[in-house]
Amino acid sequence: MVQKNTFTLINSQTGNLAFKLFSFEDNSYCDHIQRLNYYSLIWVQKGEGILKADFSECSFGENTLFAFAPYQPFMIAADKEIQGIALNFHPDFFCIHKHHDEVACNGVLFNNIYNPPTVAIDTATIPIFDILVAQLKTEMQNPALAQYELLVSYLKIFLITAARLKSEQDPTPKQTVQSHKEPFILQNLKNYIETHFKTKHSASEYADLLFISPKALAKITKAHFNKTLTNLISERIIIEAKRELYLTSKTVKEIAYTLGYEDEHYFSRFFKNNTDVSPQLYRETVGFDRARSVV
Repeated sequence: MVQKNTFTLINSQTGNLAFKLFSFEDNSYCDHIQRLNYYSLIWVQKGEGILKADFSECSFGENTLFAFAPYQPFMIAADKEIQGIALNFHPDFFCIHKHHDEVACNGVLFNNIYNPPTVAIDTATIPIFDILVAQLKTEMQNPALAQYELLVSYLKIFLITAARLKSEQDPTPKQTVQSHKEPFILQNLKNYIETHFKTKHSASEYADLLFISPKALAKITKAHFNKTLTNLISERIIIEAKRELYLTSKTVKEIAYTLGYEDEHYFSRFFKNNTDVSPQLYRETVGFDRARSVV
């Protein structure tokens, strides 16, 4: 990806990326699977293509915002050049879990297992984002007293604005000609996954709770979420595991037990298969060990 107007802030204690803002004019950076150890917001201002993220893919057009959590796999495929703005920030710089009450973007922008990690930027929001990006660039070019606080303030406004827009756009399950019960089943499925993901890990267990055959539930889930039920369950477990690694000093064994895994090694393999890194490496690069660092 050709990067222009690149502005980078490094964590003085760790030497790692804290905050980065840049514009791009092609897709070379994202044309293969990425698993970054920081949050990434990518605003495609011009161009179109296919986004592949986690276990699904979706098409996108101009003025689309992508939001990726640390180590969330993604790839952008585009036949023609795309242009836009990328904004990266490490949890050391701003952790959405710690500041959920302030920005309320976790489960909306990030870690939303039921909808693609995309937001369509409308004409009313474009100038707001343009102003925020300009303010971030100005502050990065002219560091002064309380730079961190001001950058975080602009970032919060960006996240809140995007989260509000995403909430307005999230589709409700549509009723189909075949069955008017499907939306009710899907809402119950969401509720059951949220309630039981720590103890029930198999698709058949949720089919039993919903009094539906596993095959029928699999068909409904794939049609509405473009993911298998096993994918949804796995993603929810991984999100909770990441949160525990982020915010607590629990051992990997304790976290595994909390999530319904008696075998720590089995859990570690499950985590690595889904994130490409071990729980310990995730913690060392993203989580608790660094959470108290100050830029």
